[in-house]
Amino acid sequence: MTDPSFSTRLADLLRFVYPQLDADILASQVIEAFWPEGRGRRRRPRRPGNTLWSQRDAVLITYGDSLIDGRHKPLDLLRHFLTARLRGVVNGVHVLPFFPYTSDDGFAVTDYRKVNPQLGDWSDIRRIGRDFHLMSDLVLNHVSSQGVWFTAYRQGQAPYDRFFVEAAPEDDLTQVVRPRTTPLLREVDTAMGRRHVWCTFSHDQVDLDFGNPEVLLEILCIIRLHVDRGVRIIRLDAVAFLWKEPGTSCIHLPQTHALIRLLRLLVDHASETVILLTETNVPKAENLSYFGHRNEAHMVYNFPLPPLVLHAMLSGSAACLNGWQRGMPPAPLGCAYLNFTASHDGIGMRPAEGLLPPVEIGRVIDTIRDIGGLVSMRTLPGGGEAPYELNCSFFAAMSRSFKGEDQHHLARFLASQTIVMSLEGIPAFYIHSLLGTPNDLDAVARRGMNRAINRHRWHYPDLTAALDDPGTVQAQVLAQLSERLRLRARQPAFHPNATQFTLRLDERVFGLWRQSLDRDQSIFALHNVSDEEVEIPHDALNLIADEPWRDLLGGEVVAQGGVRLAPYQCCWISNR
Repeated sequence: MTDPSFSTRLADLLRFVYPQLDADILASQVIEAFWPEGRGRRRRPRRPGNTLWSQRDAVLITYGDSLIDGRHKPLDLLRHFLTARLRGVVNGVHVLPFFPYTSDDGFAVTDYRKVNPQLGDWSDIRRIGRDFHLMSDLVLNHVSSQGVWFTAYRQGQAPYDRFFVEAAPEDDLTQVVRPRTTPLLREVDTAMGRRHVWCTFSHDQVDLDFGNPEVLLEILCIIRLHVDRGVRIIRLDAVAFLWKEPGTSCIHLPQTHALIRLLRLLVDHASETVILLTETNVPKAENLSYFGHRNEAHMVYNFPLPPLVLHAMLSGSAACLNGWQRGMPPAPLGCAYLNFTASHDGIGMRPAEGLLPPVEIGRVIDTIRDIGGLVSMRTLPGGGEAPYELNCSFFAAMSRSFKGEDQHHLARFLASQTIVMSLEGIPAFYIHSLLGTPNDLDAVARRGMNRAINRHRWHYPDLTAALDDPGTVQAQVLAQLSERLRLRARQPAFHPNATQFTLRLDERVFGLWRQSLDRDQSIFALHNVSDEEVEIPHDALNLIADEPWRDLLGGEVVAQGGVRLAPYQCCWISNR
């Protein structure tokens, strides 16, 4: 017997999303799509808890072809890099869309069921998944305008003739929230006549219509395919835009949250351990809503972190970063934050809204432009534009502060990444952060796309030579970040759900107190975000008397006189 609440909960969710349909019939179709061919499911759901992850978890974010040599399959090179350089450093890998595509570096998918042959094949994906926790992108909001589905739509072929969102230019679309400046609707000729289809991101990325339950069933079949091939973390790309209703903002609508709850219900009953991660590059409260009531995403991206860390390191003040962190709730039971500073996209500025004063946002933008970075815009509801993201490698962004260039580039960058390691949650690192990759302005000129600045493709023999030379930036960055990650993995106080408290210290210091779940280990994680020496009085840290406190990063015993931090120095002061 299965959990008697499963059928009821599934039918209730489907009844809410599709009130015009028979929920019981649709529920049986959902079960058949997710558990085909008699596959069994758990009798009871996997209950929320702290056992899905540990302090040993860290994730690499990479494209399947970030490493190339012209001879071997890029996925084989990636696996070699992971096993040769990152064993014991990270245990998870997010391979960005590895499907055939037509644009947006993989996010205009033509076939969800195939691996891009220029990268490798499913056997290569499986091999990576045997050694590392594998994350794949479920690009579920849209597909390529040149793919099989949209081609069939234009030809009027069932069921694809009802797979895409249609609208009319006279519809009320003034409130629609979008991350782009291109026109929302694209006019196309079809066998049914001329139509206007909805394109949230670009005219090559046409939005799927989840108002049609056949779209949901097809996506569930694709999730099952990926789980069967070793994927254990499903990244729900651009999920906030899933449901469309003219006259609304078309973001975070109730049906979107209900569909995520439906996915969570299914994976909680799956025999495989599958984790859902929502990608919602929006302000704090909107982002946190995707935890639901412990019944939506297992993990959410900590999107305010990148712009706030960037500002702290450039300004030399952690005041805004501290203010935000003090107001952040712990992740609910069974949930976790995914912490990062850089990804394949730019540094999102929407999450900074209300957290950084406009004048400070302006200073950040000016500084990024001064070092050769770029700014991408978005259209505002009702007209006008605003900065959407900064396009710059995070390593390049740390090359100077508001004061100008100095000799602290590497130290400033290491401090920024150590903050990511110290926070409650699971740390994730874009491959170009681990490698200290500079801005790729040639790629921007060649490809005509701002985001290409941070999507460099390393020639693997050149990278290997650089990593074997301890004098190179790449070797120094990877070695020092790897050392800290290996050290972090041994500290129970850095469990993703361990207790966290934001310390009130000098504004030049971002300080956290972490305590292990069993309350045995405490770590005071201190990060000087300035180019000045800072002294912290001993009593400001509330170090427990008669405990032997030691800085894990530097090895020094903490004296009674206090802690002195050099410019951009970090300390993990532990009693164990």
